[in-house]
Amino acid sequence: MTTHVTIIGAGLGGLTLARVLHVHGIPATVYEAESSLAARAQGGMLDIHDHNGQPALRAAGLIEELRGLVLEGRQAARALAPDGTVLFEEPDDGTGGRPEVMRGELRRMLLDSLPAGAVRWGHKVGDVRALGDSRHKVTFADGTSVVTSLLVGADGAWSRVRPLLSDATPEYVGMSFIETYLFDADTRHPAGAKAVGGGAMYALAPGKAIQAHRESGGTLHAYVALRRPQEWFAGIDFTDSTAATTRIAQEFDGWATELTALITDSDTAPVLRPLNTLPTGHRWDRVPGVTLLGDAAHLMPPSGEGANLAMYDGAELGKAIAAHPDDVEAALTEYEQALFPRSAAEAADAAHLHELMYGDDAPHSLIDMFTGHE
Repeated sequence: MTTHVTIIGAGLGGLTLARVLHVHGIPATVYEAESSLAARAQGGMLDIHDHNGQPALRAAGLIEELRGLVLEGRQAARALAPDGTVLFEEPDDGTGGRPEVMRGELRRMLLDSLPAGAVRWGHKVGDVRALGDSRHKVTFADGTSVVTSLLVGADGAWSRVRPLLSDATPEYVGMSFIETYLFDADTRHPAGAKAVGGGAMYALAPGKAIQAHRESGGTLHAYVALRRPQEWFAGIDFTDSTAATTRIAQEFDGWATELTALITDSDTAPVLRPLNTLPTGHRWDRVPGVTLLGDAAHLMPPSGEGANLAMYDGAELGKAIAAHPDDVEAALTEYEQALFPRSAAEAADAAHLHELMYGDDAPHSLIDMFTGHE
C-alpha cells in the first residue's frame, strides 16, 4: 500500500492502529497535541477484556508484552454500604478475563512498538478541511500542515476531525466524577486502604458514589460520583483544594469516615471530570478518505469499555486497510459497517450500567449484576 495513513491522536486507539499498520508494513504517522509522553498523567487502571482489548493487542503482536504489565490481584471487587458494611465481595482467583494494567504503561508499550519518528509530539490541530478527491489538509497550531489521502480521527471526545463527518457534539450526562489519589495508603491511609481492599471498591447510593481502585505502589485512585447539573459544580472553587473536598464530602454526610476520607484525605488536588456522551448509535455517511475511532466516534459514559473499544477499533481498522491495500474506500466501508452496530450496542450497555450503579435501586442493582440475578 502506497497511501500514507495520517492519524490524529496518540491515545490507545490511535497507537493501536499505527502498530497494526506497522505489523503489515503500512506507513503511518501519528500527530499528538501533547509535548511528550510525560506531558500529563495518563489516568488509572484499565481492565483489558478478553473479547476486545486482548484481541486488539494480539493483532498488534503485543499480547506477551501485555502479560508483563498485569498487576496481579486487581480483578478483585467489593461493594460497600454507606456505613462501610461489605455487601458483596469477589476475590481475584486468577481465572478472570480482564487483567488490570496501568494506562500509562500500556500507552508506553504501544509507543515503544512503533518505529522512531512515527509519533510527532507537540502537533495540536488548529484546522482540518476537505480538499476534494479524498484528500484532507490538517493545519497545526504552529502553522505547519499536512495533506493526506487517508485521515483517521483518534482525537477523543472533542475531536477536531469529527466535524468532517458529523455535526454531533458531546452532551453532559448529568453526572460528574471528582478524581482523588491517596499515596502509600497501607501506611499513610490504612482505614481507606482496608475499605478499598485489593482491587475495585464501589460504595453506591442513588445519584452518588465513592468508588476506588488499588493501583501499583499502594496508591488508591478514587472517583467520587455526583449527579448534579454543571452549574452546581461551577459554584465550587476547585482551585481551593481544601474547600472543594470539604464541599464534596458534605454530600456524603453520615457515610463511614473511611469512605469520606477518600475525598478529604486526598494527596492531590481534586479534579472535576464532567461526563459527556455522543448520541447512542452515532453514525455518519461515508466520506471519502476519512474516518473516526474510539471516543471521537462513540463517546459514552465510563463503563470499563472505552479504552478496550478504542484499541479494538484501531486494530479492526488496521486489519481492514491491510486487507484492501489498493482500495481505501472498501477498507473504510468495511470498518464502519462493523463499527456502527458494535458501538451502538456498547453505548446502550454503558447507559444501562450507569443506571445500575447510580439509579434508584443502587447499590442492590449492581450487586444483582455481579451475582447474576439482574
